[in-house]
Amino acid sequence: MTAVELPEDLVSAMRGFAEEAYPEECCGFLLSPPQPGGTSTRRRVVAIEPAPNVSDGERRRRFVISPAELRAAEERAGRAGREVSGFYHSHPDHPARPSEFDQDHAWPWYSYLVLSVRGDGEPGDLGAFELDPERREFHDVTLAVLPREGGEPGTRL
Repeated sequence: MTAVELPEDLVSAMRGFAEEAYPEECCGFLLSPPQPGGTSTRRRVVAIEPAPNVSDGERRRRFVISPAELRAAEERAGRAGREVSGFYHSHPDHPARPSEFDQDHAWPWYSYLVLSVRGDGEPGDLGAFELDPERREFHDVTLAVLPREGGEPGTRL
C-alpha cells in the first residue's frame, strides 16, 4: 500500500471545493511527480485539479469524471512533468469512507481521498484509500498532511 502525503493548502482547497459543491459530491484529480515503475511506498501529491461531476444520477451520492476529462488531465499533467496519481471526492452527510459504488468503479494503483461534508456544509474528516487489485476492496492508507512550506502553492496545473 502507498501512503499519501500532501500539503495542508491542498487539503484546504479540497475542503473549499467540497463546501461549494454541497449538497452534491465534488471530485477531482491528485497530481504527483512521476513514480517510475510505481514501486514507491509513498506518494507526494503536489497539486490538485477539480473536475466536473458529470453523473447523470443523484450527484448527492455519486460522482463521475468523464473519460475525456481524465485524458485531458493526464495530458496537462504530463506537460507539467506530473501524473494523475489519484482522485478525490466528497461525501455529503456521509463518512469519509468509500462507498460500494466507489469500490466497484475504482482502479488499482491510484490513491483515493474521500472528504466528509456535514449537513451544515462544513467539511469534516478526510480519509485515504487504495484498491487491493486481487480482492477488489479498499484498504486504508496512511495520510500525512504536510505544513504549507515545501508544498507548491496553488491548486491547479
